[in-house]
Amino acid sequence: MKRLAALAALMLATSLPAGAEVSLTDLKGRSVTLPDHPARVLLGFYYEDFIAITGKDGIDKVVALSRGPWADWRPMQWQAYKAVYPQIETLPDVGDTETSTFSVEAAIAAKPDVALLAAWQFDALGEGVGQLEAAGIPVVVVDYNAQTLEAHLASTRVIGTLMGTEDRAEGLARLYETMITDTQARVAAAGDTPKKVYVELAKKGPSEVGNSYGNGMWAGVIDLVGGANIAKGQIENWGPLAPEYVLAERPEVILLAGSEWMSAPEAVRVGFKADAAEVQARMAAYTTRAGWADLPAVQSGEVHAIYHGGARSLSDFVFARYLGKTLHPDAFADVDPQAELAAYYAEWLPIPLDGIFVQKLK
Repeated sequence: MKRLAALAALMLATSLPAGAEVSLTDLKGRSVTLPDHPARVLLGFYYEDFIAITGKDGIDKVVALSRGPWADWRPMQWQAYKAVYPQIETLPDVGDTETSTFSVEAAIAAKPDVALLAAWQFDALGEGVGQLEAAGIPVVVVDYNAQTLEAHLASTRVIGTLMGTEDRAEGLARLYETMITDTQARVAAAGDTPKKVYVELAKKGPSEVGNSYGNGMWAGVIDLVGGANIAKGQIENWGPLAPEYVLAERPEVILLAGSEWMSAPEAVRVGFKADAAEVQARMAAYTTRAGWADLPAVQSGEVHAIYHGGARSLSDFVFARYLGKTLHPDAFADVDPQAELAAYYAEWLPIPLDGIFVQKLK
């Protein structure tokens, strides 16, 4: 953490006028120097965060995408941005490290001045990183998946320094730090007994158990807001929990992590253009599982849908505060997470918030 804080301070100090050399230290601790702010960017991930940090015209500098994690994982979000930025539909697709389709050749052919990648993409590329650099394409790594305040702030300032939008980056960094610090203070002040939380990736429907999270993703959010994650110690990173174990642990809060999985007929579909009645029906189906009717979470009505993409971004503070309000209602009594998310979109993004991103089962 101390190293990341030092990196953040260094990047804040690196505020350069247009036409000057850009030097920064990325989230892998790598020193990267470019002759100027890039006019051509290969964007690997964190699409909304890039747009928030660079402003409404920042996307004009993107000349290639790793398209799958945006258009396939978040198709309705993709459609919302395509309505504002129709050019993204025709941008070259360099493939996806997650499906082993990333093409170094396609990346080089796009002639970017820089490749901006998530840490998990950098790790998966392996020797492909060296091939990009050998072709004269610097690689800059950011990491919101680390889910630490320090990494979020450092990633935001790296993008701002790289793209010459330091003022926007600093405004977003201050907002994020303020909201996370406030969240931590509220949790500490609550002083109540941690409630047991079970989170499941609600993509496959109730007939098949989806992944839970022992570390990272929703596990990190549960830790932040003082919940007792029943997957901790049972799963290294992610994977399904045995149904018998979930019943024996008797969770007091259940989170069904949903998304815009249009091809998954039983998924809890939340996100852009989600339908409230459909979300309720899909959530209710999970409560018909054997033994679930007797779980404290179901009996008390503490079953919630939450947007799976909300665990690793500059707006993830909203989802942490939603869970914080669920676990500590008195401490978060004056917090309205939905309003906070709408305000974030209104101030920092070119599209309005239009969908369901958190919802409690009625």
